[in-house]
Amino acid sequence: MAPRLDFSDWWTRNSRKGTPVIVTMENPNYSVLEIDGPDEEAFGSMEKDRGKNAKQFSWNLLLKVHRAVGCVAWSATALWALLGIIKKRLISRQGVETQREKPGRGRLLLRVLRMFLVLSVVALAFEFVAYWNGWHFQKPNLQLPENLHIPETTEIRGWLHSAYLSWLLFRADYIAHPIQMLTNVCIVLFIIQSADRMILCLGCFWIKFKKIKPRIDGDSFKGYEYPMVLIQIPMCNEREVYEQSISAVCQIDWPKDRMLIQVLDDSDDEAIQILIRAEVSKWSQRGTNIVYRHRLVRTGYKAGNLKSAMGCDYVQNYEFVAIFDADFQPNPDFLKLTIPHFKGNPELGLVQARWSFVNKDENLLTRLQYINLCFHFEVEQQVNGVLLNFFGFNGTAGVWRIKALEDSGGWLERTTVEDMDIAVRAHLKGWKFIFLNDVKVVLCEVPESYEAYRKQQHRWHSGPMHLFRLCLPDIIRSKISIWKKANLILLFFLLRKLILPFYSFTLFCVILPVTMFVPEAELPVWVICYVPVLMSFLNILPAPRSFPFIVPYLLFENTMSVTKFNAMVSGLFQLGSSYEWIVTKKTGRSSESDLLAAAERESKSMSLSKIHKGVSESELSELSKLQEEQGKALPPVRKENKIYKKELALAFLLLVAAARSLLSAQGIHFYFLLFQGVSFLLVGLDLVGEQMS
Repeated sequence: MAPRLDFSDWWTRNSRKGTPVIVTMENPNYSVLEIDGPDEEAFGSMEKDRGKNAKQFSWNLLLKVHRAVGCVAWSATALWALLGIIKKRLISRQGVETQREKPGRGRLLLRVLRMFLVLSVVALAFEFVAYWNGWHFQKPNLQLPENLHIPETTEIRGWLHSAYLSWLLFRADYIAHPIQMLTNVCIVLFIIQSADRMILCLGCFWIKFKKIKPRIDGDSFKGYEYPMVLIQIPMCNEREVYEQSISAVCQIDWPKDRMLIQVLDDSDDEAIQILIRAEVSKWSQRGTNIVYRHRLVRTGYKAGNLKSAMGCDYVQNYEFVAIFDADFQPNPDFLKLTIPHFKGNPELGLVQARWSFVNKDENLLTRLQYINLCFHFEVEQQVNGVLLNFFGFNGTAGVWRIKALEDSGGWLERTTVEDMDIAVRAHLKGWKFIFLNDVKVVLCEVPESYEAYRKQQHRWHSGPMHLFRLCLPDIIRSKISIWKKANLILLFFLLRKLILPFYSFTLFCVILPVTMFVPEAELPVWVICYVPVLMSFLNILPAPRSFPFIVPYLLFENTMSVTKFNAMVSGLFQLGSSYEWIVTKKTGRSSESDLLAAAERESKSMSLSKIHKGVSESELSELSKLQEEQGKALPPVRKENKIYKKELALAFLLLVAAARSLLSAQGIHFYFLLFQGVSFLLVGLDLVGEQMS
């Protein structure tokens, strides 16, 4: 728009002669008004107003300059701080032994990312040279050779110009079309998955509006004998959490003669075995019906541990089995809130309770996990439980009818997601599930370090694909209805376990940066910005206090896509890491501060002879030695945060693509690539989650 003020008149007001003329400039028309005689008084006030406007313009300009300088200074400070953190992180790793990746594990994806990074840097340098020399063409389309004027031979300036023109023709003829086709496929998958998520949210709103939830008719135990319940606590090297878990389970409000607790210890550390055995003996002396089991050969991970425990002869005397992982602390009324749902419902095989988290506000990583888990329980589990009577067993905080387990084939050691495996097989046998969204009676932890979270997510996304390969023939041959088979194959496995990580990684981490260097293939703005923001908004609805983290959540989910994609491919093609179980690191936190205080007072009041009663002499001597060693001052163990190469390679790839997008003046693309690249950089340097000093 043309300016309305001509400041040349303001500077030469003292030399004005002749007939005054007011010029009003309005784009695209210009109007000229001539006044017959000079009117010094009228123009005197006009000169004052112009002087005032000029001063305001100057102040506004200075204010904008001040803001710009402040923004640049803040950006420079942040960049300098980030470089300092990177330098410190690299120096701190010197002299520290790190657990190296197994040969061949994840190396192929890293090589591909490195190759893309090198090609993008070369392409960026080429584009900058072309832009500097005026060879840059704005947003060519897929019909580039027909619609774009290519210079004649006489107009080509040197071999570099000729190479650039050849590159334009080559990418339009051979690269743009395949990329655009892949883009369209990913967009279709993206729309389908977004529609599925929208339907789940609408189902959740309908359940809330209708107030639908599992109910118990009448008094739970009036005229109803307490059934025999077996409680299992599988654990492996859980030094930090074994005591509080056993303590919480032993305090469950249920008749002692109608309940048996199995502590299934797979620890390979003899010191931890002695500690757990002593804890079991302590509660056994108080009248709790509790036993300790330890396998000499740890095969099949958790599934093998549970299978071995279910093989005991006395298990046939029990009707239900409740399972709690080592970091879970059930409330005393857990069984009284779950067992009554089985009464009068012989087709019910599983009652799953919702988790609550003791460390959800510990750091940014735990807050982002809390958003995902709230959506999982509030929306996915609840909607599937109400509408389909089927959902994936969460592996803990659930009560199974033992008959349902036996009818489904029991625990199998074929995958690392034994909980999903038994749930699918029970569903194929016709058993129904109930999810208790309002029963938040189990406390647990979420991983506080990115390393632990990354390993957990790898197992959670490789295991389902491995299971899908194994149980697909059983699903097809089963006698359940066609629509239930379609739900299992198309929605439960393919859409939510395979398509989601595939299009997330391919669309936002591969196609988007590639389209910056091949602008003939376009990615719509609504795919990059509007729909992802809407989906993130829906994900955060079950956790409304997390709304300030909507942008970090969106960026972090895209960042985790590389881990989930790698795990999905590993499980689908049964690569080396598809059957690997790494115990998630625990911290042993408790949400009740007085719980630890009470435990401390209790331990002080008890004599050693009372605690050690029932323990063998050899175990007692080993425990005494262990206590003496713990009393000595041990040298500090140096821990350090890791550096993740795949995330760093993607960070630099996205940042290079962001620099390329500046040449095409693509605003939203630039900001998305910039912030996503910074997000990958922070994760690659392990700057999210727990920090080791």
